Amino acid sequence: CSARPSPDKMAAPCLRLCRRLLGPGAGRRPGARGIYSTSHFLCQSAAPKQTDSTEEIVIPRKKTWDKLAVLQALAATVNRDHTAVHYQFQDDPYLIPRTSPEFRLYALSRGSGCNAAKYIVNTYPHLFQKDFAEPSIPCLLPEQTEPLINEVSVDALKERIRLRKVRASVDLYDQLVQAGTPVPLEIANTLLDLLCVYGDKEPPREDQLEPREAEDEGEVTADFQKKQRGRPRKASDLLSVTWRLDNNAERIFNLMPERNEYSFCTMIRGMIKYGAYTKAMNMYTDLLNNRMKADVYTFNALISAVLELKEMYNERADLILELLKQMAEQKVQPNLLTFNSALKSLRKCGSIARGLSLQILNEMKCLNIEPSLATFDHLLAIFYKPAAASRPHTDIIFEVFDEIEGTHFEPRDPDDVNFFISAMRLCLDLKDLELAYRLHKILETGNNWMLLGDSYQQSIYYGRFFNIVCMMESIDVVLKWYKTLIPSLYYPNVQGVKDLLQALDTENQLHLIPNIWKDIRQLGHSNKQDLVEEVLELMSRDKHSPELQVTFADCALDIKAAYKPEQFRSVQWTATSLGNVTVLFLRGGRTQDAWGMLQLFKTNNRVPGKELLDEFLDHAKESNNKALALDLVKLAGAFSLPATSELFDWVMKEFELTDEEKRSLEDLDATSSDSSDSSDSDQE
Repeated sequence: CSARPSPDKMAAPCLRLCRRLLGPGAGRRPGARGIYSTSHFLCQSAAPKQTDSTEEIVIPRKKTWDKLAVLQALAATVNRDHTAVHYQFQDDPYLIPRTSPEFRLYALSRGSGCNAAKYIVNTYPHLFQKDFAEPSIPCLLPEQTEPLINEVSVDALKERIRLRKVRASVDLYDQLVQAGTPVPLEIANTLLDLLCVYGDKEPPREDQLEPREAEDEGEVTADFQKKQRGRPRKASDLLSVTWRLDNNAERIFNLMPERNEYSFCTMIRGMIKYGAYTKAMNMYTDLLNNRMKADVYTFNALISAVLELKEMYNERADLILELLKQMAEQKVQPNLLTFNSALKSLRKCGSIARGLSLQILNEMKCLNIEPSLATFDHLLAIFYKPAAASRPHTDIIFEVFDEIEGTHFEPRDPDDVNFFISAMRLCLDLKDLELAYRLHKILETGNNWMLLGDSYQQSIYYGRFFNIVCMMESIDVVLKWYKTLIPSLYYPNVQGVKDLLQALDTENQLHLIPNIWKDIRQLGHSNKQDLVEEVLELMSRDKHSPELQVTFADCALDIKAAYKPEQFRSVQWTATSLGNVTVLFLRGGRTQDAWGMLQLFKTNNRVPGKELLDEFLDHAKESNNKALALDLVKLAGAFSLPATSELFDWVMKEFELTDEEKRSLEDLDATSSDSSDSSDSDQE
């Protein structure tokens, strides 16, 4: 292998990544466009070139169809119902979720019910001996959870390992060793697999919650302590399973009379899985000293642990390259997860990772390894840094989209589910609506939607997509997407509803707010203080037609019902919200309701503003309601407002008052002036 080029050369500016990445290559899917160049870097053997000889086409006499072929064909004939919720809730109308918390609650409830049924079946298998299904469905029958062989033998050990009985397997192995019974190497390696997969802990049953036990401080390895030094401790750190010192896996490994490559590789992967990174590297060194070689899965684990083994960017990059070169020297063929692990580690290597990531893509091209969505996700993260001081390399996303458009992806890497979320975040940061539409079209291609992740990840993706649509599109298109996504795919959070309200305000379509408020109540957001106040502010900010004001007043009356101080986490009255509801009642002709809102000011220790009082006086003048004006001045005097004198003069000027009414107002004005003077003297 040649020496690694300098970081400056590798990180050269790349305004159009396709000039360096696109190239004619073999080994691609039909119709796919290449995203790699043809240089060789990591000393891996390239795939043999295809010959020009014509291949004979053989027509099979019989076609073997998949068991789900008929269901898949039927599913392809219908589209998703935008007005329906997820199919898992449609068998019980009472449990159809209307909010995001209800979706999570009902989904967990259904899962809990399935687990409870499995627990009953597996705990009392003698009650479920009859099999009525034709053909039989093995997964619905009771599982064997208890061992049938009680003697101390190798067969009994194999049975306990198959049943994933960690403690029983270890105890039986110790009994066999003490009795002098030889345990075959293959069985011992299988026991190591069991211990390393579950961290020397009993695995949780599928029908039970996973137990989380806090580890003793003395059992935490030095690697884990070093990892946490200088960082805030989290509750998950105390509850997660870690590699304990001198655990059963290490003890049995040291007791084994002979060990092969499989034994070392199993230990290395287990140590990396549970945080013993330095021990894993030492174990890998012992493997090399014994003139053995690791398998591809062990190299994948070692590459993924680079971030925990090295601190400096250049040290991490050097270690990744060194491991890849050792794979070439040991003639270990890398797979997709090998390169994805390298790219994932390079995400934390700064600008030096850009050149290396291109070279890794070149090597994938040479080996005819098709990238997955996780590959492109790591590539976008390497080239696009939102917080970077320099201009980010945003052109990479256009090249990636050109490559994957029209492609049907299958899950090949656990990180595939992160691509759509990250790519949509990039579209939102760039404020590129066309790019967001392209990404959404890729999502709807074939079964790519299955790679969107769980319900939480789906909510993030659709929330970002709806955000950019509200920001960049016209209101007609926004409402179209609103009806398409909600509630079948997306339960908007508070920010999503605010984005919709902002779009309505921008397009001057405030007459739709009452309908949006009904959706807000149904989505469970009527107890969000800032959202409710924003709805009231938009409706009360300007004056509208009388018909619309009546509609707004009815909506304000509905909003008023959401203020329930006796309930936990209910919205609280503020001076602004009280004033906005009062104004809406006045403009909608609900004078009595508006006057009742004024009484709530004193109940909630709030003071009405002068603008609200002026609105009341204007309404009293328009309706020629002298009694309302007099009551308003008396109310201002009761609040000892500085504007009481001004209100008094206005009422005396605009209305014809009787002598008795004038005297009562003059006495009130004098009282208000005295209280105002006393408050001024107290301040001095």
